[in-house]
Amino acid sequence: MRKGTILVGVLLALFALVGTASALRLRAGDILIIGDGGFSPRSLPRDRDAPIEIHGGGRISTISGELPPVLHRIIFDFDRHGHVETRGLQVCTRGRLIATDVPRARANCRDAIVGKGRGTAIVKFPDQNPIPASSPITLFNGPRKSGNPTLFAHAYLEVGGPTTFIVPIEIRRIRKGLYGYRVETEIPRIAGGYGIPKSGSIRVERRWTYKGKKLSYVNARCENGRLQAFGTFTFRDGTRLSGTFARTCSIRR
Repeated sequence: MRKGTILVGVLLALFALVGTASALRLRAGDILIIGDGGFSPRSLPRDRDAPIEIHGGGRISTISGELPPVLHRIIFDFDRHGHVETRGLQVCTRGRLIATDVPRARANCRDAIVGKGRGTAIVKFPDQNPIPASSPITLFNGPRKSGNPTLFAHAYLEVGGPTTFIVPIEIRRIRKGLYGYRVETEIPRIAGGYGIPKSGSIRVERRWTYKGKKLSYVNARCENGRLQAFGTFTFRDGTRLSGTFARTCSIRR
């Protein structure tokens, strides 16, 4: 089984990491990205991070109705008013995910799961009709890299032969004004380059207890009335879309 990427699930995983994406619409030429996301609760403390649950979803399409080009690279800068917590959370390694379908991967690293969703794609081989493909997506807590939290995003497809898809995602600290975290992912070719990401969704709501304290994977605070992120999406034909995505929050008294 080959290793690769997880369709448009990578994109949605990035939306979900901080949960800041509001309804969005990005267009460049014929290409259109439409998405939505959010978090709860929307009322948060101003001076400390509090647990939140996050979700994101979206789709890639074209105005003409033709198949879109293949997504190649994603870069997201996230609001500095929050953090990812991993203390006491089981770590999943790549070795436990290689050559696994979805049930086996989830069984191998059950206590490391932080999020779940679904991704869809179209596989268009030459001289054949487009073949729809989809898979559940699972986000696993991975080992730290240079002190930074990491995730493994996992999916499994049978179109074109049974294939396990694994993507490592590092959440790096940055100093860029409002933004304090960056995730960058280069997407390998799917099905020999004939796979085209289409849509997906993800939800992160993992909570657990460690040393008597209740913890949450994603945490945030409302310091200035909004949380936001800046994303750039590059396609293999050279098209690039970028934009700022924000969601308002209220200060908990």
